[in-house]
Amino acid sequence: MKIGIMKMTKNYKILTSYIKDISSKIDGTESYIYLKDNIPKYSLGIDINSFPLKNNMAEINIKLTFDKKDEKDKKAFFEMTHTTIVRVEESAVNKDELKKIFLSDVPTDVYPEIEKKFFDIVKTIGYPEIKLEKKINFKELFEKNQK
Repeated sequence: MKIGIMKMTKNYKILTSYIKDISSKIDGTESYIYLKDNIPKYSLGIDINSFPLKNNMAEINIKLTFDKKDEKDKKAFFEMTHTTIVRVEESAVNKDELKKIFLSDVPTDVYPEIEKKFFDIVKTIGYPEIKLEKKINFKELFEKNQK
């Protein structure tokens, strides 16, 4: 009996990626001390959007925001938008397939690099060192949001 091995091929290619925007705010020494003492109350938010470009290309923006959600007056926050440019194969013109590429596949590929850049910059500008308790599973999030 022969067992065939099916190789999954990507129907997109990452052309380039870069940090598009960075924004940070610490109101002052008291806000910094508050942040340092209350870091567990802060959370990381992620927003993903995409824009079509010419020649089967798309821009995918992953925005990370580190702040305290219930704080009306943001005393301290940090956010970064990371952009990835991809070229999609002609065969992936199906709307559902494109959504999966843009919201699951590409973020899964680039997120480890984005997270490293994000936390390196956060540490460099004076925030306390931050560690995530749980890794983000974009495939799981995508599937959950499709229901």
